[in-house]
Amino acid sequence: MQLILVGLEVLVARPGVLTFGHRQVLEHLWASGRTISQIAGILGVPVCTVSREVARNNSARHGTKNPLGRSLPPGRARRPYRWGYQAQWAQRRADAARRRPKASKLRPGTRLRGAVAGKLARRWSPKQIAAWLRATYADRPELQVSHETIYQAIYVQSRGNLRAELTRQVALRSGRTQRRPQSRAAGAARSRRPWIGDLHISNRPAEAADRAVPGHWEGDLVIGKAGASAIVTLVERTTRYVMLGALPNNRDSEAVIDVLTTLATRMPAHLRRSLTWDQGAEMATHPVFTIATGCPVYFCDPHSPWQRGSNENTNGLLRQYFPKSSYDFRTIDQTGLDEVAHELNTRPRETLGWDTPAQRLAQLITA
Repeated sequence: MQLILVGLEVLVARPGVLTFGHRQVLEHLWASGRTISQIAGILGVPVCTVSREVARNNSARHGTKNPLGRSLPPGRARRPYRWGYQAQWAQRRADAARRRPKASKLRPGTRLRGAVAGKLARRWSPKQIAAWLRATYADRPELQVSHETIYQAIYVQSRGNLRAELTRQVALRSGRTQRRPQSRAAGAARSRRPWIGDLHISNRPAEAADRAVPGHWEGDLVIGKAGASAIVTLVERTTRYVMLGALPNNRDSEAVIDVLTTLATRMPAHLRRSLTWDQGAEMATHPVFTIATGCPVYFCDPHSPWQRGSNENTNGLLRQYFPKSSYDFRTIDQTGLDEVAHELNTRPRETLGWDTPAQRLAQLITA
């Protein structure tokens, strides 16, 4: 056994890939009656790697069978040990399998590639696309593909080079190349802004917290280039439905409240239960909004964006359309913002069981 271990020190392979040297050692251990787990431990590979190797490259006519195939009681645990294993035979089978040509599902000119590229151009994630394909073509496996295959087609040139066809898609939705440090001021004391009063988030109806009751919204401003422009963003907590509002002139409280009122009144009264916002001065005249819509406003703690998690996530998605620090929102009108919101609302969401926000909202309105 010591000789075997010494020999393993010079085996070189990618993780999870067995070399001919591995297979020679496996053959010896298999014939000596070692279990699959013991063999994996000696080879220094996962148990599943050895189990898969024996299942794929065993032989009834080549190699010695494992003595455990006779000593273990009949059943599932005994089954793999009834096979024979020979390193040379196994290597030939592995080489043949590796050489087998595999046509890419996302090769140029296929219907599937066109469908995937179209959804990527609309900024769907690979996971959203894979789920949509499964639902849309449930009886057509040739028109289904895993999200991992889509990722490889984007980032590995030999696997499809989809990136060359995508003029708007970015590798990271945030556009950042690394994580930025979180604020350490999250525990700061609440500001004494007079318009907040008793409308702290802790006083928001409990039904809003678990998202069980629709009609509770989160909102914020997204600021444009050089702080000279902004838009209003709203997201409904249960359905993740998004509404965007243009602020063409300025973002003072009067302008923001006017836009919020216009957006809120697009919804029926039973879907205007509350709005959660940060402590920005743009909400100083929030009572005007509440009187006009019947929707109370509640305010988060300072430096606590996680208290509006759905809205923060939505703002991150919007950076796909409006790059941070470089987009001037004065160049897009309300019609353009409605088109962007429509794209977001017709993307399937994993958190909604791959329904779209628009589908979920339609169910609530017609219920």
